[in-house]
Amino acid sequence: MSLRLHQDLVDKPTTPPTGLSADTDISVTEKQTAAEPANTPPPPPDGGLVAWLQVVGAFFLFFNSWGLVNAFGVFQSYYQSDLIPSYSSSSITWIGTVQGFLLLLVGVVVGPIFDKGYLRSLVTVGAFLVVFGLMMTSLSTKYYQLFLAHGVTVGIGCAFLFLPSIAIVATYFSSHRAVATGITASGGSIGAVIYPIMFHKLIDQVGFGWTTRIIAFVALMGLSVSLLVLKRRLPPAKLSRSLLDIGALKEPPFVVFAFGLFFCFVGLYFPFFYLQSYFELYLHDDSSLAFYIFSVLNATSVLGRITPGLLADRVGGLNTLIPISLLATILSFVWIGIRDVAGTVVFACFYGYASGAIVSLPPSILTRMSPKMSVVGTRLGMTFMFAGCGFLIGTPIASTVLDLAKAEFWKAQLFSGIFVAAGTICFVILRVILVKQVDGWKI
Repeated sequence: MSLRLHQDLVDKPTTPPTGLSADTDISVTEKQTAAEPANTPPPPPDGGLVAWLQVVGAFFLFFNSWGLVNAFGVFQSYYQSDLIPSYSSSSITWIGTVQGFLLLLVGVVVGPIFDKGYLRSLVTVGAFLVVFGLMMTSLSTKYYQLFLAHGVTVGIGCAFLFLPSIAIVATYFSSHRAVATGITASGGSIGAVIYPIMFHKLIDQVGFGWTTRIIAFVALMGLSVSLLVLKRRLPPAKLSRSLLDIGALKEPPFVVFAFGLFFCFVGLYFPFFYLQSYFELYLHDDSSLAFYIFSVLNATSVLGRITPGLLADRVGGLNTLIPISLLATILSFVWIGIRDVAGTVVFACFYGYASGAIVSLPPSILTRMSPKMSVVGTRLGMTFMFAGCGFLIGTPIASTVLDLAKAEFWKAQLFSGIFVAAGTICFVILRVILVKQVDGWKI
């Protein structure tokens, strides 16, 4: 059973029909017959030592890209209380959202570079920028210095690491692609658990400067592993490719999916920035639990990045994403009514799980939607651009309706829930569109 694409998805009249298997995640371009040129790469190994080493290497790329972005909440709390207390929480939030925005936006440039075969160069440049940015952050004492070092430099470095971490794994796996991608994406959550704990344990002993430098050295060690094991499988594209695949913007499924990610990312990350403040100001709990709530949120996100992948390999990525996005929507609205510490901890556990799935599932879905594997990097970059715009504006806008002085969070919580709901509606619309193009139920 294969996906029937309308004429808009056909690049050239001579291009073979492209689509997706209803039973596997293998794109049709990977299952072409022997009648094609002899230099056509073989199908993905879907396992084996080399393939799983790519997962290890990509895991550390995710660990030191999304792991750092998701760990920004602990930096925000320190910046606001100690380093630059004269600045508003909204102003400090821009450092973290710009970091995440650049991680996603620069993917538009990184994608075509990856497609041309420069995997090792991308990882090398990304590793340098992340470590250099953290080192400069350790020396920063003013807002503009933190913005340039922690927000801009680290953000661009993370972008050079993030997209290759997803794209390289997608080329090595077919039926196990979703679970491999989920394991890779769990690196972001595990990094976001470890880095805040490191920060908390070291900040009183060695100060902010050395705490940040030690984090930089840990990142360098992990990225060195990635440089040792990552190996490109598919040959680079022979033809020069533009930064954008304009044809994708003519495909309704791609556009709806991109806007779904945009809306989700507008609302999804508010708890990752302000849950600790919620504990301290709204619940009046300034115990160590208030600090470790970020680790709880990210630890449960690990499960959310792996276990939905197991389900997606069986029932389809989009079929898995929709109910989990609905769960995140319900939790966002339920959070408004929570009034105690126990309920907030339960919320953090379930929300962390749902958010992890929303981050990890889209790449495998997009890979299946792409007409050919050679444009996966470019299309991933384009969808990340949409998600990055949502990430950039979401939390800062939410913080403008947030009143920390009065401990009034409900407006920002409502804002977050509405946009996650809008993203979920887009995913449902996408499912309706694709059901007309797929003979089977697995999408």
